[in-house]
Amino acid sequence: MASSFVVGATFRNRVTELMENPEGSLPQGLEEELEELLHKPPPTVLTFSTARKLKRYLEDSGQPLYLHELLEDSSLHLPEYVKPPRNPELVARLEKIKAKLANEEYNRMTRNVNTQEISRNWTFSDLGQQVRSVKAVVVTVFNFLVTVVAAFACSYMGSQYLFTETTARVISAVIAASVVGLAELYVLVRTMEGELGEP
Repeated sequence: MASSFVVGATFRNRVTELMENPEGSLPQGLEEELEELLHKPPPTVLTFSTARKLKRYLEDSGQPLYLHELLEDSSLHLPEYVKPPRNPELVARLEKIKAKLANEEYNRMTRNVNTQEISRNWTFSDLGQQVRSVKAVVVTVFNFLVTVVAAFACSYMGSQYLFTETTARVISAVIAASVVGLAELYVLVRTMEGELGEP
């Protein structure tokens, strides 16, 4: 917080004239402070208390000068901010709180992860069960494809006794293969529903 002014050349010149003026005599304490101030090399700092004394003198003596005229080219002197040292107990407490919050965040993120389930899921018996499951799916898909292809082939070969044109034979074979494929899908879905326990 500012508590003084850095005065400029205007202040120096006018205060020098004021001190040399034989008509008005400055109070002893104020005169000493101003003389000491003028003998200092720039930047010259004028405290607020000295500025108040000077203002009071100017008002009481009826001088044609005002304080703001003296301080035209002056500026506020802002002392450099010195950061106070941090309390080590407070720093240690903040570190503990940060660590606790980080631990709570980690626990919140991993609350539905169970390491025992992870280790149990990757045993060889579970691997064998997964292989059997994949094998069953592959066999089912292969069986479906073979059945549809066989139905198409049988229909195509058997339709030669009914149709003489190739287009009609292909269409009839596609229809037969589609019917067989839909029937296979229906049976497959009903079987899967039964395995899952659904009605």
